[in-house]
Amino acid sequence: MRRILLKLSGEALQGADGDPLDSAFLKTLALEIRAVRELGAQVAVVVGGGNIFRGATGAALGMERTSADQMGMLATVINSLALQAALEGCDVPTRVQSAIAMTQVAEPFVQREAVRHLEAGRVVIFAAGTGNPYFTTDTAASLRAAEIHADLLLKATKVDGVYDSDPKKNPDARKFTSLTYEEVLRRGLGVMDLTAITLCRDNRIPLCVFSILERGALEAILMGEPRGTTIGMD
Repeated sequence: MRRILLKLSGEALQGADGDPLDSAFLKTLALEIRAVRELGAQVAVVVGGGNIFRGATGAALGMERTSADQMGMLATVINSLALQAALEGCDVPTRVQSAIAMTQVAEPFVQREAVRHLEAGRVVIFAAGTGNPYFTTDTAASLRAAEIHADLLLKATKVDGVYDSDPKKNPDARKFTSLTYEEVLRRGLGVMDLTAITLCRDNRIPLCVFSILERGALEAILMGEPRGTTIGMD
């Protein structure tokens, strides 16, 4: 895979003690990304903000949805800067590009500049989602993957793939090793939201859902070893 986009949830960065950011996990994640980069892959990242603030939660509490989603976008910027610090602490050159203009903190998102950074060997972290309310960071990941012409979209979760029901609640839940986008849509599997899945399907972007908690899984996937659940056109 020449160019990949890694989608991380904000919750993945959260410490077990409830702290928004787990510095040990960030260091481990940075080392995993460095290993993939050393294989020759160009790496982009989209990270959520749910460990700090989730727009849907704010809206449920009575906030105006647009404002709540904007707060959630700002939370992703905090996470992106934290990941940038961890990566650069491992000698990985990194750029953060934000969909919301904040030039003292991050570069504005410009597709051509993002591709140039990737071709120069830098990891590019896309912050602030799409820059618009009512869109999830899953949709932002699918959109950015299409814009940078990614060869693979990797969705990192705390579960080792896609199941036909919640494996935490159902011990008999069945894991899928592979699916098509049409099967995901027909079965109503909660892999990503509908917009994100449709974007991947329409742009023919392969998707792999895997556990970020498994050490070395990211590198194994790029080496062609089976991990998680793969989703494609057929």
